[in-house]
Amino acid sequence: MKGRAIAGAVLMLLGAYLFLNHGGTFGPGTIFAYFWPSLFVIPLGLFFHWLYFRIVGRGGVGLLIPGGILFTAGVVCQIAMLFDGWSYMWPGFILAVAIGLFEFYWFGGKNKWLLIPINILTVLSLLFFIVFTAGTFLGRLSGQPLVAVAILTAGAVLLLGRSKQA
Repeated sequence: MKGRAIAGAVLMLLGAYLFLNHGGTFGPGTIFAYFWPSLFVIPLGLFFHWLYFRIVGRGGVGLLIPGGILFTAGVVCQIAMLFDGWSYMWPGFILAVAIGLFEFYWFGGKNKWLLIPINILTVLSLLFFIVFTAGTFLGRLSGQPLVAVAILTAGAVLLLGRSKQA
């Protein structure tokens, strides 16, 4: 069953690459160039999780921090490689640290003080995702006229709107 799952995942990644690569070259170098996160980083993150959940147990809860970071960073890198999205996927590295710490919190002693950096990193990462993703998509949609219209509309509402003076 595990072999079928691995083969299925490999075939899905290969199919996604072939679907996204319209007429490009295909060879071993291309596979390593596009799928290095799935070949090296994600399995290493899964290895740390396997060590904790199957081998070491509760005594090795610290294994979950690098496991969560590597797995999440691998997913971020894989998405960025497939869609050439490094300009808006980089906040995922901040989120990777938050996920590694959250796993440590969840399976460790639930030290409430860990929630402070976890929440700060998560909010910071989501804020950067929103700002840079919106900026990238507005830039691709020729968003300057849209932003100009929105600003003009907001200014008109402020100027022409009724003020509630008592």
